[in-house]
Amino acid sequence: MGGRIARRLLAAGHEVAGYDVDPQRAPATGVTGVASAADLASGADVVFLSLPDSAAVEQAVGAVEDHLRAGQVVVDLSTAAPRSTAALHARLLGRGVEFVDAGISGGAKGAEQGTLALMAGGDEATVDDLRPLLAAFAAHVHYMGPPGSGHTAKLLNNFLNAVSLAATAEVMVAARAAGLDLHTFLDVVNHSSGASFATRERFPHIVDGDYLEGGLTGELMMKDVLLYVDLMRELGVPSLNAAGPLASFGAADRLGYGEQISNRVVDAIGDLAGGLRLHDERSE
Repeated sequence: MGGRIARRLLAAGHEVAGYDVDPQRAPATGVTGVASAADLASGADVVFLSLPDSAAVEQAVGAVEDHLRAGQVVVDLSTAAPRSTAALHARLLGRGVEFVDAGISGGAKGAEQGTLALMAGGDEATVDDLRPLLAAFAAHVHYMGPPGSGHTAKLLNNFLNAVSLAATAEVMVAARAAGLDLHTFLDVVNHSSGASFATRERFPHIVDGDYLEGGLTGELMMKDVLLYVDLMRELGVPSLNAAGPLASFGAADRLGYGEQISNRVVDAIGDLAGGLRLHDERSE
């Protein structure tokens, strides 16, 4: 996601430098690679983070903190724990640096096309100042409230994503086992009350063997669901519907699909159903 967003910023005419622990990744996106995160922070006006979890975000902020200067903005595009996000905001604010949590949704396709939806938390005036820059990769930028609000909205959204993906995968395997024509069945669902992003945008491709590679992995989906459960505990709200996606993505991980795109959860469920696939693998 970071690479795709960097390319969108470049295409919009912005000067972009990048750093990754893998020195080949930044140049592969076309941006100027730098030797360290500290070099990146000292030379940039706005620093974007696109990382797997709060532990990585905290480590990255720790690496650049002494090199940031008053007036800079750090924008965290990761999916992270709101409590950690709020703490980082308070820490950097003491240096005169604004920290904006900006959860993104729309997947790899949305990043490539610049149509992502963005949920931002932090100082509202800072978010407004960032809008021309964010427009390079996000078609919808929603200000959600104080620090942590953006990441809270992102976790709630990702949980609904996890539920619909896991549930649709289960239903599609059942439709396959029942001998239904899968495209016809999806057309029925998409004109009925069971429609979702998964049925409209994902499974019309998956039933033909295109898993839309390049998006959120099963491991990261599992991480997001666990963050959601932690958030619900902190809010004092029961997470009664978390068992389904936890079981589905947990099984996918144990069956070897954790490092692959989360859409592969349908293959894990198919394995448990006796080796069913939605598509004919012999034709691939």
